[in-house]
Amino acid sequence: MHAITIPEPGGPEALVWAEVPDPEPGEGEVLVEVAASAANRADLLQRRGFYDPPPGASPYPGLECAGRITALGPGVSGWAVGDEVCALLSGGGYAERVAVPAGQLLPVPEGLELATAAALPEVTCTVWSNVFMVAHLRPGETLLVHGGGSGIGTMAVQLAKAVGARVAVTAGSKEKLERCAELGADILINYREQDFVEELRAATDGRGADVILDIVGAKYLGRNVDALAVNGRLAIIGLQGGVKGELNLGALLAKRGAVTATSLRGRPLDEKAAIVAAVREHVWPLLADGRVGAVVDRTLPMREAAQAHRVLEDSTHVGKVVLTT
Repeated sequence: MHAITIPEPGGPEALVWAEVPDPEPGEGEVLVEVAASAANRADLLQRRGFYDPPPGASPYPGLECAGRITALGPGVSGWAVGDEVCALLSGGGYAERVAVPAGQLLPVPEGLELATAAALPEVTCTVWSNVFMVAHLRPGETLLVHGGGSGIGTMAVQLAKAVGARVAVTAGSKEKLERCAELGADILINYREQDFVEELRAATDGRGADVILDIVGAKYLGRNVDALAVNGRLAIIGLQGGVKGELNLGALLAKRGAVTATSLRGRPLDEKAAIVAAVREHVWPLLADGRVGAVVDRTLPMREAAQAHRVLEDSTHVGKVVLTT
């Protein structure tokens, strides 16, 4: 088969479409013929040499895919050859075939093309696990989403609105904020021109956010605590603004706040399977009835993955960038 390889870490030009050995499904795995994958910021880190795949995972980038099952490994039940699926991966999505633990498979939602379904696993699993399973966002509460125009952000806006929450977003352009508003965002903050703490307080009568979903990390740590409501929960899922920050524990104590930081890729198989099962139970019905949808900025051939990485690095996109085989 062919896959996007990384012979040496570097810029987008380091991604090479090359012939590689076919994967074989192991115990509890299926083999998926990949129709599409999607680019994530974790792929950019892997390309630069900063985010190696977990032990035993495929060495190729790509944390999600959609396609058809072509073979079942030993011990797999509930799936059949020919089933159309999308999948959460630890790696290997930028390839023509990938072996996937059966617990990380999801059926392609009815009416969705495979290329659209490929944009769903990583964002739905990330948002549902952090905003709902960890931070326990409830109806009537306020969620602040940093990077509202990203793949994660666009899904977080929709899921929060679907459960009856109020949503604030930050983004760096008028165009991105307008797209967030179309998806249901209530409070729009341009972080290049406005202070998100002040804007959020003004929009919530000084209360702040009950839950904050943060992709920035260290740069926003102190200000996120300032933006929290009493009993607020800060969920950190990205480090675009650095890894080391200063935390005022007095401020956190005064808020009776909680700070969590999670990653999805390196979790044990049983934890991933539990998240995928929760997404299938809670999110897939919302996709079926149209209350939530995949937001795809553009679709590119997988052999042009370098261009997809440039788009993510330029940060002019809204939603996901999909790669098709």
